[in-house]
Amino acid sequence: MPEFSKTYTLPFKFNIPNYTQEFLDQIPFIKRWIKFIKRYLYITLKNQKNLEVFEISPEHKSILWINISAPSLGDSLMDLSSRCMLKGRNIDLYTDIKNAHIYANDHIFNNIFTKIESIANFNYDLVIVDSYSSRSINVKSKIAPITPFIGMYGYYNGPEVNRVLFNFHQMNHLLRYVKTEDEINTSAKASIFISKVDQDIVNQVGLPNNYITIVLGGEWGYRTYSQWSGVIAQILINDKSTNIVLIGSANAKDEVRKLISQFSENNIFDCVNKYSFNQTAQIIKQTQILLCCDGGLMHASNAVNTTIVPLFARLTPKMQLTNIINAFSLFDSKDVNNILVEDVLERYYQAKNYTDNHQCE
Repeated sequence: MPEFSKTYTLPFKFNIPNYTQEFLDQIPFIKRWIKFIKRYLYITLKNQKNLEVFEISPEHKSILWINISAPSLGDSLMDLSSRCMLKGRNIDLYTDIKNAHIYANDHIFNNIFTKIESIANFNYDLVIVDSYSSRSINVKSKIAPITPFIGMYGYYNGPEVNRVLFNFHQMNHLLRYVKTEDEINTSAKASIFISKVDQDIVNQVGLPNNYITIVLGGEWGYRTYSQWSGVIAQILINDKSTNIVLIGSANAKDEVRKLISQFSENNIFDCVNKYSFNQTAQIIKQTQILLCCDGGLMHASNAVNTTIVPLFARLTPKMQLTNIINAFSLFDSKDVNNILVEDVLERYYQAKNYTDNHQCE
């Protein structure tokens, strides 16, 4: 069955950063084959196989995009980053309920759905399915059982890739290469729309005009830096007037309490778990520099063009960033906590020098 190669072969003609060989070395052939067969048979049993198409044509004016396979906020931003290439068409989104708020008032998506029954009265020319997982295909077969569909990842499953570049190059492929390889590589990035309401909420917070921001917490231990106190202490020793805004989700509440107590007399602002994702993205947009680990808020910073000092573990910066992003990155092959405070500070001052010299651009 020749389609089996689609599980590990990039579906477009250009190369991007990927860990395909590592995946092939680690995952037995039989496991990859079984997963492919299951997906292939499921699509066939759901009467969808003959509806699969391989390009987005000008006639596809009304499109539903199903994005539920990778429900984390960062993955969602990356996997929907290429939607800007569909500007001018009528595009709706079906997504996980925890991600829907990100795309309220989006510049491309018109309607955002999280329940199948909400789409009963809508008709589409085409459905974009994020992957050929049974969950995604099941949702597609219920929402639009006889509508043609196209896959972003399709059968491609397993190898780590730069998700933003994958989605831009795949969209470019589906549109029959309306852009060159260089045009994609020099412009691809995530995007997010921040409403006037969210901007006004952030403006009322009372943050200073100039500040840096640090993202606390994290879902994974190896991507959660535990030495931010040392970084903050040294920054304030060098310049005690530096304003520092702390952000993060609920898993950072204990850490922020400790830091606020430790630096109670300094210009530290606690914005952890107090604002929505889009409002926090606005805080990031207004900051001079963001210090963070790989995660959803890092991808939000990329969407709003903020200079970043990101810490990576296991996945290299090339796997998560694109050329347009101003990043002063640090990497450890196992755990971000192996990165020294001194190295974080060195990157921070490099970033600060960069932003100081580009403020008028």
